[in-house]
Amino acid sequence: MTLSQLAVTVTVLAVLGLVASRFGLSAIPAYLLAGLLLGPNEPEALAIIEPSEITEFVAELGVIFLLFFLGLEFTLERLRRSGMHLGIGGSIDLVVNAGLGLLVGIAAFGFSFAALVLAAAIYVSSSAVAVKGLIDFRRLADDETDLVLAILIFEDIAVAFVLAFAGGGGGELVDTLALVSKAIAFIALSLAASRWLARPIDRLLDALPREFFLLFTFALLIGMSAVAQELGLSEAIGALMAGVILSETSVRGEIEERFLGFRDVFAALFFFVFGLAIDLDALGSLGWLIALAVVLTVAGKLGGTYAAGLVGGFTRRQSLNAGAALVAHGEFTIILAQVAATNEAIPASARDDLVAFTGLYVLATAFIGVVLMKESKRIGHRLFPVIPRLAPQGGTHGPRAP
Repeated sequence: MTLSQLAVTVTVLAVLGLVASRFGLSAIPAYLLAGLLLGPNEPEALAIIEPSEITEFVAELGVIFLLFFLGLEFTLERLRRSGMHLGIGGSIDLVVNAGLGLLVGIAAFGFSFAALVLAAAIYVSSSAVAVKGLIDFRRLADDETDLVLAILIFEDIAVAFVLAFAGGGGGELVDTLALVSKAIAFIALSLAASRWLARPIDRLLDALPREFFLLFTFALLIGMSAVAQELGLSEAIGALMAGVILSETSVRGEIEERFLGFRDVFAALFFFVFGLAIDLDALGSLGWLIALAVVLTVAGKLGGTYAAGLVGGFTRRQSLNAGAALVAHGEFTIILAQVAATNEAIPASARDDLVAFTGLYVLATAFIGVVLMKESKRIGHRLFPVIPRLAPQGGTHGPRAP
């Protein structure tokens, strides 16, 4: 990628991202679309960017910054505040949507490791799209938002384990079990460091000049990613755990503020680079699978979260609103496919299908999810109308919400 190509790329990303925001949509599909348009596949007239070692390195940095910021939001206090919604809502969501995802995975790849990766990609919602929608549609203060955030936290924890070995699992059983053991140990040590090393890290960072404060943070992020990679895990889990370690420190807010620009730029480039690998010709062979996955995702997220909401004490309308907020898929789905694409234990054809599937699947679910989220309250009023209660004398009391 030359400087002129980079200039064109960034300009296209900015324009498409702005157009998406004008329509209240997530920028993630816009970035994927930019990669699809400028990449080596059809339409060839616009193809100016070829995947290379440079684009792969940029994508790797994008994954690292995305997961780092997610880890910064994962505090033990936030986990405790989630309460019963984390256990009940998260478990129902896991059983329903991971189960449906596994059905799609088996239909696509049979009983294989690729099917498990696809199941996880279909299971996990987009935290970025969901939280942005809650902000844009002014729903952060709604009661059911607690359920949405609790389910997102549960999904983050579950997918952290999948990410840990998505890039190296699927080979011999002994090797896979060894990799899982490494992942569990790595995550456990990181959580322990988050709990017990927060104050020492605080004192160290407070004592450093701001220039070296940034360098230390960046060194920890890249170092944790490198350690994870050396252990045979994905660099994504290292970045996630680096964020978790710093999440309990008093300087978390300053870290987020100073690194936000890095995250936004490299995340946009990551989704763009992934879009380069999307081949629209795959619609011919994967179209039915994508359609099936989208239908099951909408049904599973709406139905599973609706059930979790009712169990958790929410009304039918609130439960529907919560489900609509979780339909969109995005960063985690893409990252899982990107990580699995480097796993040589998965056949090359299956890796190509995973990349093509997830790109087109995210484009579809992100659009449908935002529309459903925007219209869920109106839909709820139509599906669950207010029923007036008759008084004993034949009058009516005020309306009662279901």
